[in-house]
Amino acid sequence: MRLTALRTCFGAAVERGTRPGTAVSVTTGLRCALDRVERLEPLDVVIRPVRRVVRGVPLGRLRDVLHGLPIGHPLHPVLVQVPMGAWLSTAVLDVVPGTRRGARVLVGVGVLTAIPAAWAGWVDWAEQHEEQMRTGLVHAVSVAVATGCYAGSWVQRGRGHTVRGKALGWAGLGVATLGGLLGGHLAYRQAAGPNKAEPVPHLLEDRWYPLGRVEDFPVGEAVRREVGEVPVVVVRQRGGRIHVLADRCSHLSGPLSDGEVADGCVVCPWHGSTFRLSDGTNVRGPATAPQPSFRVDVQADGTVRVRLPGAG
Repeated sequence: MRLTALRTCFGAAVERGTRPGTAVSVTTGLRCALDRVERLEPLDVVIRPVRRVVRGVPLGRLRDVLHGLPIGHPLHPVLVQVPMGAWLSTAVLDVVPGTRRGARVLVGVGVLTAIPAAWAGWVDWAEQHEEQMRTGLVHAVSVAVATGCYAGSWVQRGRGHTVRGKALGWAGLGVATLGGLLGGHLAYRQAAGPNKAEPVPHLLEDRWYPLGRVEDFPVGEAVRREVGEVPVVVVRQRGGRIHVLADRCSHLSGPLSDGEVADGCVVCPWHGSTFRLSDGTNVRGPATAPQPSFRVDVQADGTVRVRLPGAG
């Protein structure tokens, strides 16, 4: 039923786009189709067990590496450049005489490098919202089909069946292009991957904001407050030290004020991203960006003020 609605949406938009004087076009139909992917609830039956499997793989600290924590942004978009570049180069060589060997090498390079790119994508996918996971699952299936086409292409080329190998390669490129379109939609339309805390400095002025009094913040507890229009999490530690971070997690905007405080860190209750209270550094993923960390000033009368370096 959902797939029928998707086809109807796309087809109707294309039909309207052919009529003179209408603003609706093929691109509108394409956007409509992409938007409907995230609402394909029947995919949830597959998503739940697959998510459990991905989360259950004992990757240890490698999981943070695959998320991209060491480089400060998701690793998956970086890794996919290699297989896509290899396969696009193969398409060019396939129309150049005398380059059969080089084309086959590039096909193989693309297939092999698609494996770590897929792993990075899966670990990110397992820590996303339902709508994002639906789009991500279709994206992953399309890329898997493309990889299978290229694997077949590599075999056929090795057996001397060049025409079959090229045909499979072009088919793989077409499916990979669809996968890339879905991946772009997931990353930019559905915002899977960007740093959700990046706007915080632009929403505040470069000044001190009153936050309350010291006694308003129980020791060892995460307390939510507002600084201008920005929610923050306030933690008062033993000894009187007060730490203030932006409350919305940089991964998917989870409320850190609802998370656990332990060992000088606060843990996001949604996906387990862990941030150091002293400076907002992300010490565990899936978050790849740190939390904005506020300067704290406790005045003589016990009033707590905060200021964000670089605000404005």
